Amino acid sequence: MSDGKGGAIVLSSGGLDSTTCLAIARAEGFGPICSLSFDYGQRHRYELTAASRVAAAMNVAEHCVVKIDLRQFGRSALTDNLPVPKGRDEGAMAADIPITYVPARNTIFLSYALALAEVREIADIFIGVNAVDYSGYPDCRPEFIEAFETMANLATKMTTAKRLRIHTPLIRLSKAEIIRRGMELGVDYSLTHSCYDPDKLGRACGECDSCLIRRRGFEQAGVVDPTVYITKCG
Repeated sequence: MSDGKGGAIVLSSGGLDSTTCLAIARAEGFGPICSLSFDYGQRHRYELTAASRVAAAMNVAEHCVVKIDLRQFGRSALTDNLPVPKGRDEGAMAADIPITYVPARNTIFLSYALALAEVREIADIFIGVNAVDYSGYPDCRPEFIEAFETMANLATKMTTAKRLRIHTPLIRLSKAEIIRRGMELGVDYSLTHSCYDPDKLGRACGECDSCLIRRRGFEQAGVVDPTVYITKCG
């Protein structure tokens, strides 16, 4: 229920972070909420099924799916015929920008959210980026978000009436802290999907960076991970 803050757009991938972000937006009194997902040619399209489940479970006012094709640019294991890294330790994950980085993805997603916000006259956009367990993605850094928010307020006619804000409530939290916060808000993490390389049934591989980060987060949070993994932990 809204406390008068007005509506919000929440970028939703169906993953752990974006779902927690959606729960936080609701808890902070924003509403009505529109969740915004993208069918961008990703090999792990099962995440769109998860995003739909989350939207229904959280009773968002509207769930929009925008279809774009980032496969035509490629150069990412998520949109190209490249292997998804498996079984890497934390040092290897942090050594360089991983091949699962999709060039300019968050810039593109936020631009669509900005356009929708301007049309709907909504001043608040939520995105679940994280600068702690973020796998080295440059478009998850606080500096990027700050720069985009500045640009957004220069680029739209909304600036004459209200200032647009990009909310990043998870940006300085560890994965364990994100999970604990979600549990406090009653998030059902069995609805979410994190794997970069699921099988045809949508089961998580258990070995990609995203699976390993998720597993570690649940372990450190002391919470049972409801994910069905193909590869058993340990």
